[in-house]
Amino acid sequence: MQNTLRIVLVLVLLFTACSQNDNLMKNSNHSLIVELLNSKPEYFADVLKKSRKHRLQILYTQIDRDENNIPTFTKHGYRLQTEKYFYPASCVKFPAALLALEKLNDLNIAGLNKFTSLKIDSSFANQTAVVADSTSKNGLPSIAHYIKKIFLVSDNDAYNRMYEFIGQRTLMDKFKAKGFLHSNLIRRLSIPNTPEESRHTNAFTFFEGDEIIYRQPAAQNDASYKIQMRDTKQGKGHYSSGKLINKPLDFSHSNYVSIEDFQDFLIASYFPETLAPERRFNLTQADYNFLYKTMSMMPRESKYPAYSDTSIFNDATGKIFIYGDTQKPIPDNIRIFNKTGGAYGYLLDNAYIVDFENKVEFLLTAVIQVNENQIYNDDNYEYKEIGVPFLANLGRVIYNYEKHREKMFQPDLSKFKVHEN
Repeated sequence: MQNTLRIVLVLVLLFTACSQNDNLMKNSNHSLIVELLNSKPEYFADVLKKSRKHRLQILYTQIDRDENNIPTFTKHGYRLQTEKYFYPASCVKFPAALLALEKLNDLNIAGLNKFTSLKIDSSFANQTAVVADSTSKNGLPSIAHYIKKIFLVSDNDAYNRMYEFIGQRTLMDKFKAKGFLHSNLIRRLSIPNTPEESRHTNAFTFFEGDEIIYRQPAAQNDASYKIQMRDTKQGKGHYSSGKLINKPLDFSHSNYVSIEDFQDFLIASYFPETLAPERRFNLTQADYNFLYKTMSMMPRESKYPAYSDTSIFNDATGKIFIYGDTQKPIPDNIRIFNKTGGAYGYLLDNAYIVDFENKVEFLLTAVIQVNENQIYNDDNYEYKEIGVPFLANLGRVIYNYEKHREKMFQPDLSKFKVHEN
């Protein structure tokens, strides 16, 4: 009887993940993407000839509105392989931000919100404490400021603090409960944590002046996680502690989020009404507006933190689709709500792209690997030569297609105009 119940539960979870809502999918095919890519062989032909080598995956979703502005989604996928591993890099910071905001609301403590000042303790190996943040207006860290840095410049420490605040077990349990069955955030970034160290997370104290509002003790996850997927061992060698190891790099204790889940996180953020209630995040309208602002903001639009060196922090910082290979300012009528990632030769972008003037909107998510020598951690990747131009051109070709695509009803996009400084 217990085995039967387990089978039924698994089938229910799989059905939930595949049929997230009635509007999500009209069809799923790759013919349109192939047609668009083949229309510009000068941009795409070389990569397409080696698409398997480049581990290329693309998900483009058209959005059509009815007379009440209710969206319908039509998905077009290319080489989507949910069960084949790729390294998601900094793209994982986006779902971590969502769960950090949700946790604050779930706690439902008077005076506790995303702007509340905090300090972080350390109590286990490789943990670090935080008592100040010189880049914030009041000199103190907060969840909101960490999230802002995540989207502005993909700050690794900011993600690590969200990971520590939420906790490894909660991250995994929440994703599964919401039907994100191919999302696994099980470690910090840019810190060589062991699996044991990844299971331990820091103590947090939230305060206002001398008043303690909430204390969260250090936590330990008793469960042990490992990525059980094909192809978690990759390459022919990798560097470790400055030495070349002539063995594949093992990603089985790394993070993973599928292309489909990444795009569904966008849908949960920008079109939550289209999802079943159990798949939504517990966010307020103020939280959504905060996301819309920070995810689309350019470094020049931020005062805290301030990024004055435009040769390093320009409009293309964190905006690979359409603008990644150009230094030109992004026009005011276009906003890109996104999170990029790049590491180990993998390059990703996950975006909801809007043109307010021309009434254009679409979702685009893609990953490409550019690691010709198949050596990891040698910082010898073809990002500028292959990866960024491919994704930038992909964004341009689809944007131009969308700009001329006929629609029965024009979208009302006014609720996303929240990017004022």
